[in-house]
Amino acid sequence: LCLTAQHLSTLIFFSPSFCRLVKGLGNRDIVQIACGDQHAIALSRGGQLFTWGQNTHGQLGVGSQSTLIPQPQLVERLQGISLAQIAAGGAHSAAVSLSGAVYSWGKNDFGQLGLRDTKDRDCPSYIGALEHWKTVFISCGADHTAVLSKEGLVCTFGAGGAGQLGHNSTRNELTPRVVAELWGARVSQVACGRQHTLVYVPSLDKVYLFGSDEEGQLGHERKPTQLIPLPINSPVNTGESCQENNTSQEVIEIVAGGNQSIVLCKKNENSYLNGIATLKDEDVDTWISNFGLQRWESIKKNIRLIFSSEACINGSFLEKRDKHFKTSKDFSGVDLSEVQRFYDKISKKPKVLQEVQKEIERLLPSLSSSPISPENFRVYLVLPFLLQGEDDSSYHSLQLLAKAIMKLQPKDLQTLECLWSNLETSFFKELVILYQRVSQKNLSQFIVEVRSCQRNPLNLYPHETATLQILQILYQVNSRTGCRVQENNFYVPQVKLIIRLCWVIHTEEMALWKLTKYPCIFDMQDKIIVHYTERNALSSPFSTIHLLSMGHEQWVFPVRRQCLLQDIWTHLNDAPTQQFRRILTVSFVGEMGQDEGGPSQELFSVAARTLCQPSTGAFRRLASGLVWFHSQASSCEHTFLRIGTLCGMALYNGRMVPFPFPRALYKMLLGLTPTLEDLEELLPAAGRNLQGILDEECDQILESLDLNFTIMEEGDSMVAVELKKNGANIPVTKGNRLVLFFFFLSFCLVMSV
Repeated sequence: LCLTAQHLSTLIFFSPSFCRLVKGLGNRDIVQIACGDQHAIALSRGGQLFTWGQNTHGQLGVGSQSTLIPQPQLVERLQGISLAQIAAGGAHSAAVSLSGAVYSWGKNDFGQLGLRDTKDRDCPSYIGALEHWKTVFISCGADHTAVLSKEGLVCTFGAGGAGQLGHNSTRNELTPRVVAELWGARVSQVACGRQHTLVYVPSLDKVYLFGSDEEGQLGHERKPTQLIPLPINSPVNTGESCQENNTSQEVIEIVAGGNQSIVLCKKNENSYLNGIATLKDEDVDTWISNFGLQRWESIKKNIRLIFSSEACINGSFLEKRDKHFKTSKDFSGVDLSEVQRFYDKISKKPKVLQEVQKEIERLLPSLSSSPISPENFRVYLVLPFLLQGEDDSSYHSLQLLAKAIMKLQPKDLQTLECLWSNLETSFFKELVILYQRVSQKNLSQFIVEVRSCQRNPLNLYPHETATLQILQILYQVNSRTGCRVQENNFYVPQVKLIIRLCWVIHTEEMALWKLTKYPCIFDMQDKIIVHYTERNALSSPFSTIHLLSMGHEQWVFPVRRQCLLQDIWTHLNDAPTQQFRRILTVSFVGEMGQDEGGPSQELFSVAARTLCQPSTGAFRRLASGLVWFHSQASSCEHTFLRIGTLCGMALYNGRMVPFPFPRALYKMLLGLTPTLEDLEELLPAAGRNLQGILDEECDQILESLDLNFTIMEEGDSMVAVELKKNGANIPVTKGNRLVLFFFFLSFCLVMSV
């Protein structure tokens, strides 16, 4: 197989007697190709990877659908990954992304896939052992693999029987292992033959080889196997190369065949590796310049190539200074400032902006729903900031993007949420505003269509719910990260009009109830109105939501003041589920009066005071005046279930149940992390002492306090409890005091309950 020299875009197949075009790739711009023993892989400029040939070990990466695939097949599992380089071995394949992630698949009987086992893989698998290793190149032998990092380190793994791994042994390696003999030598090139390996160290101007020399492929007559890298005896290593060409500056390139080694001496450095299309500053400058019709056609082709490809977008706007090599579930590797600058530039050229957004709109329905790497998620971060316009096209694309996000698996959605949580506040806020704006647009359209009888008031379309889901998820992310964005940025004012519309239409199945799944869009006043609307709808015999509807069924609730809790629990135990939808009417036995609010409020107030008494065993009252759970609270689970029911009844009936709970409890119910201030509210003395420990800058003073990782817990007697294993023997220092705080907070608010 070969690529034509001019653009590396035409793929030609050679048989014993003739060559012909690979028809399956005839319209593809191919930039790289690699061949194994009986299979081939090709990378297109649009970022797609194709494979064909024998598939007996899964070396094509397309599953085990067939042992022979004669036509190029797309490797779907790598869709969206911006690949920098590909390689093929005897019956295994590998690929490296622009951010250094390495994927391997195929035969693995010697561990040549680097996955810690010898099981074949029929789909690309991520080599976790090379994470953040800054891999820039990979080469595959018959049954071994070599990897080169940007710092010039070499790792090898797989078959080592001929010494081809360079570890001074003939053992096989199931995981990547650094070639120790090359440590300190900055390697710039690596190439694998069938059972031998070459590396080039430019600072020494030497080529090193190791592995099998049975066919003379190591270039010397020492022994049949070379277990460690040794320089070859050639003009390259003696400084005599290329003298006949009278060149003052030579460039070395190494190539390994099956049982051959080739060292090329060239005048010019011209890598045979071309890459996928990514956005470059010079391209953008061309796009926004004044251009004629002929150049515009070329620009459109370039825009189409990049923005119709998930992989090309994921490979653009990367962080500079190698930061993108640190891409993980916590760090995207994308520079959103560059995305914003790009958007600002093309916004001044509407024709270019429209073309970019048109290609994005075409791409969105085909986004990968099964990401293989954190790099796949970059597209979800980049695209919203290219759709900032307040026009129908931008709104439509944001809706399509929302639907694509909601198709992700829960674990993948969790990864995206993590990346959102680590965005700079300005970008996170802009993301919130974008989806708030499109949600406003959607609900405004809903109102117009319902009023004009063009829309069933019961239904919300999928794209409408998708954008609301995104907004709610962003709200939850915001809550978990300390509420960086104010809540009013999530409010959608149109819900007020929908509430009013709800009263006019008099339907309990109004879309309003579907909107309550997304509470972030309601302000506090709207939430209160919706709560009472829902309560009235549930309690009315006609199940109407009109706020002024009358004739609610009542729950007659007689209690004896001297046996208040006992009577309450009896009523709750005997009540069927539908009973809780009725309005509570309380009467105290032996006392006059009707319940117009007073008796029912008194019921909840007296019940709360009684339950806070030590005799009930549910809570303990602290010096702060607040109540918290006993350490043996787990034995009172049935009581807490009743207390929760009582609180729900109070809310449903518009009454207060005045339990003096601390703010920390409400945060924990909302899934938020309590802070030192919350601990200080509950336990003022302990909070102040802990603050003093965190503020102390003098090591000697901390040591003099003689503190360790234990806490004194009150019960029948004072007992020292270790906050972590062997805590009594761990002194508190400046280095671990923050750890002490988290353990102390966890024990007081979680573990002790």
